[in-house]
Amino acid sequence: MEAGKLYRQYLVGAAANIAILCTGFSMGWTAPINIKLTSNDTSMSPLEQTPSTDEIAWMGSVLNFGAIIGPFIGGFAASTIGRKWGLMSSTIPLFVGWILVAAASNMAFLYAGRIFWGVAVGMLFTISPMYCAEIATVESRGALGSFLQSFITVGFLLVYGVGPYVSYHAVAYLGVAVVALFAISFFFMPESPTYYLLKDKTEEAAQCLMTIRGRSRQGVAAELALIKADVTASKEKTATIGDVFRGSNFKAFYISCALVFFQQFSGINAVLFYMTDIFKASGTDMEPSVATIIIGAVQLVASFITPFVVDRLGRRILLLISTCGTSIGLALLGMFFLLLHVESPAVATISFLPVLALVLFIVTYCWGLGPLPWAVMGELLPIEVKSVAAPIATAFCWTLSFLVTKFFPSISESIGMHVGFFIFCACCIAAFFFTLFVVPETKGKSFLEIQQMLGAKNTSMPEKA
Repeated sequence: MEAGKLYRQYLVGAAANIAILCTGFSMGWTAPINIKLTSNDTSMSPLEQTPSTDEIAWMGSVLNFGAIIGPFIGGFAASTIGRKWGLMSSTIPLFVGWILVAAASNMAFLYAGRIFWGVAVGMLFTISPMYCAEIATVESRGALGSFLQSFITVGFLLVYGVGPYVSYHAVAYLGVAVVALFAISFFFMPESPTYYLLKDKTEEAAQCLMTIRGRSRQGVAAELALIKADVTASKEKTATIGDVFRGSNFKAFYISCALVFFQQFSGINAVLFYMTDIFKASGTDMEPSVATIIIGAVQLVASFITPFVVDRLGRRILLLISTCGTSIGLALLGMFFLLLHVESPAVATISFLPVLALVLFIVTYCWGLGPLPWAVMGELLPIEVKSVAAPIATAFCWTLSFLVTKFFPSISESIGMHVGFFIFCACCIAAFFFTLFVVPETKGKSFLEIQQMLGAKNTSMPEKA
C-alpha cells in the first residue's frame, strides 16, 4: 500500500485551527483588559467613563450571545458553501469585532465587538471539529480533534503574555494580525473530501484526498470509495430536527450535550475570564498578571500532550483522568476560598494553594474535558445528522457558558467564591461517573463501527428514507 505523507493532514488541521487560536485570543482578552478599563490611570483605557463591576461582568458574558447564534450560521455555511469557506467566512465577524473594540469610546462598542466575536466562536466550534474529523484518517482523528483545545490555549497564552505589557490598542492590532494570519494561511488549504462527495463532485474529492494524504489517485482510491459509501448512505437519509431525537442519533446527541454541559460546568470559562480577579481575591504574593501567564503556559503544554496520546490511550481513559483531576483542583480552590471567607489564620500559610490548585485544574482539564467533547461529538454524530445536531449542541454549550460567566461574579460577591468552586467540583464528579458508565470508546473505530456500537440499525448498507 502507498505510504503517503502523514504530516500533511496535521499541517492542514493546524492551519484550520489558527482560527481557533483567534477565538482563544478573543475569549482571553478580558483578563488583561479588565485591569486597563477599571484602572485609576485614565490613559490606559479608551473609554470616557470607568465601567462598573456589573458592566464588566456583562462584557465578559455577552460573547456567549453571539456564540449561541453562530453555530446555526456555521452549520448552514458548512453545508452550502463548504467546510473550508465556512471557516474562512468566520473572519468577517472576527474582523468586525476587532474594529469595534479598537474604535471603542464607551461600553456599547465593547458589547457589540464581543457579540461579533461570539458569532465567530460559534461558527468555528461547529465547523472546525467537522472539518478536522473529515480530513483525518481513523488513526489520527483523535489527535486532530484535540487540536481545538491546543490552539485555543495558544490564543489565551498570547493575550495573557502580551496584554498586560502593551497598550489597549496594541492588543487590538495584534488581534487583527492573528485573524489575517489565519485568512492567508488557510486560503491555500483544501476543502473536505466529504463535502465534495455530498455535492457529487467525485474528482474534486479525489484531488483533495490526494493533497491531504500525499498519495496518487490510485493510492487514495480505496479510502475514497469508503467515504463515498458513507456519504451515499447518508444522502439517502433525510435528516430533520426530529431525526436528532430518534434512536442511535439521540444517544449520540445526548452524550455530546452532556459532555459539553460538564465541560462548561467545570467552570473553565469563569476561571479563564476572571483569572486575574481570582488571584487578587486570594491575596497571593505573586503578581496576578505573572500568575496568569504561568497558568497560560501550563495550559499550553498540557493541551499539546493530548494529541500525542489520545489515539493510544483512548477517549474514555483521558476523560476519566481529566474529571478526577479537575474535581480535586476545584475542591482545593473551594477549600482555600472557604477558609478565606471565614477569615481562618491558616490562609496565610497556604497562599500558594490557589496557584497549585489552578495548575492541577487547568492541566487535567486540557487532557480531557477541554478537547474531547468536541472530538467525540464529531465522531458520534452521523454525517446526515451532523449539520443539524452539531449547531444545537454547540449553541447549548454557549448558553451554559453565558450562565457560568454571568453569574459566577454575582455568586462570588453575594455568598462567596468558594460556593461557585464547590458547585463546579460536584459537576466534575458527576462527569466522572457519566463517562465511566455511558460514554463509549471510539478509539480506532470507523464511523460505521461507531454507529453500530450506538445501536444504529441497517448501518451495513444504505438505507432509504
